Amino acid sequence: MTVFEAFHTVISEDLDDLMHVNNVRYVKWVQDLAKAHWEAATTPLQQKDNIWVLLSHHIDYKSSAKMSDEIHLKTYVTRSEGVTSTRIVDMYNIKNGKLIVKSETIWCLLDVLTKKPKRITSEIADVFR
Repeated sequence: MTVFEAFHTVISEDLDDLMHVNNVRYVKWVQDLAKAHWEAATTPLQQKDNIWVLLSHHIDYKSSAKMSDEIHLKTYVTRSEGVTSTRIVDMYNIKNGKLIVKSETIWCLLDVLTKKPKRITSEIADVFR
């Protein structure tokens, strides 16, 4: 299983009224990280012919992040079968090592032209193993 990583420093736009990272921001980071992983791991042709849509999103908030915290984001795919793929995203506070967020999302592969579900080929599945 290939792990894709990124880093983010919390800025004021990430915060809610309690001065913690807003839950909606974590959801955006999950989506952005999945897209970055896809773009980094696949060929331009695979990207041109395919697009992913989110079917299901489950997120557990374990601890909070605040202004200027540095976040380590990790993602990997645990399953790719038929037209769907299951992706895990973990976010850690770099300073104290605490898990902030654990997310499991289910994505559906679509044909970019028809927008219809498309079977995940072995070439695509192998990118994430």
